[in-house]
Amino acid sequence: MSVRVDPNLMKELEAFGLKDANKCFHCGNCTAVCPLSTPENPFPRKLVKYVQMGLTDRLVERSEPWLCYYCGDCSDNCPRGADPGETMMVLRRYLTSKYDWTGFARKFYTSEKFEIIAVTIVGILVGLAMWIFHAGNPNMEHAQLNTVWPAPAIEIGDLIMAGVLSFFLLSNTYRCFKFVMGDLRTKIPIKIYVRKAWELVAHFLTQKKLGECTDKVQWLVHLFIMTGYSTVFMLVVIFLAGGIHVIGLSWDKIMFQRDVIYPFFHPVRLLGYYATAALLYGTTYALIGRIKKRKAPYKNSHGTDWMFLILLELTTFTGILVHFSRLLDLALTTYVIYVIHLMVAVPMLVLEVPFAKWAHLAFRPVVAYASAVKEEYLQGETSQA
Repeated sequence: MSVRVDPNLMKELEAFGLKDANKCFHCGNCTAVCPLSTPENPFPRKLVKYVQMGLTDRLVERSEPWLCYYCGDCSDNCPRGADPGETMMVLRRYLTSKYDWTGFARKFYTSEKFEIIAVTIVGILVGLAMWIFHAGNPNMEHAQLNTVWPAPAIEIGDLIMAGVLSFFLLSNTYRCFKFVMGDLRTKIPIKIYVRKAWELVAHFLTQKKLGECTDKVQWLVHLFIMTGYSTVFMLVVIFLAGGIHVIGLSWDKIMFQRDVIYPFFHPVRLLGYYATAALLYGTTYALIGRIKKRKAPYKNSHGTDWMFLILLELTTFTGILVHFSRLLDLALTTYVIYVIHLMVAVPMLVLEVPFAKWAHLAFRPVVAYASAVKEEYLQGETSQA
């Protein structure tokens, strides 16, 4: 079987943030200290070797970049300062661009200017749309968002956004699954896919492999950000805009944009408070860590890392301001902050989720599931041989 070598791979990866891979002389120390490396999926040394050799095709089909959670042990223990953990992060950016059939991911990861312009343009368009399509008689005495932007119209926009976002994210996730599974995808019996389906749910909800790393704080931060965002997405897209009955509430009381103030211990309000606290803690911790560069995962920050955290922090903060201005019944303040909130949140959702860092939340559990399916199938083949 011939192996195609790409002599330009190293240079191409530099656009995704690669710096120190050439320093590696393959002592294997990084793989030895990694708590997640296994005989079936050894990393990061093998992936660094592929990078140095220009084995593009091998990289695209590998699952190891997604099985690495960048705890930093490998980088801290590298005698050459090659920072193999950061190389794995670079490969995740590179692979995200390979999975994305639109080409947007590549532009986001290789051009900070493009990403900033794209986010800015979408934010401005959202602000203009909110200004142009507002209702004619807003209530200026009491904070009632539905008198400015009727809930049915906002809900339609929300569902359209959710549909477009889901289409791009799911199509890219399927391409990720297809690349990782390779030719085995159609050979593996469906019963194995079904039997291992719990792996997909477990990895998504708990990020359990990261919990096996030595840095438990990093796992907690990652879990807070993931569950906080997932809770917000569930409340907005599924419960609040889905037109379904949830916990005994009717359609008109649980829409995305609602003026009803729930009691403090209402489940929807408690979920919202959890999501807010989790996101605020997780993003603030990560931002401070990147500013201080206090540990390996935060020493080399790519532009998309900053954009991801800043947009998420601003979305959370403006959401808090909207909530309290509504509680204080400050009409004009609520309306202005609400527009600013959407000008930050919508670009984050439609651009960052399918094409950049947020996509990792989908790729990681899917790859972990694919790896478990492949491993069981290959073990069965070996036992029969």
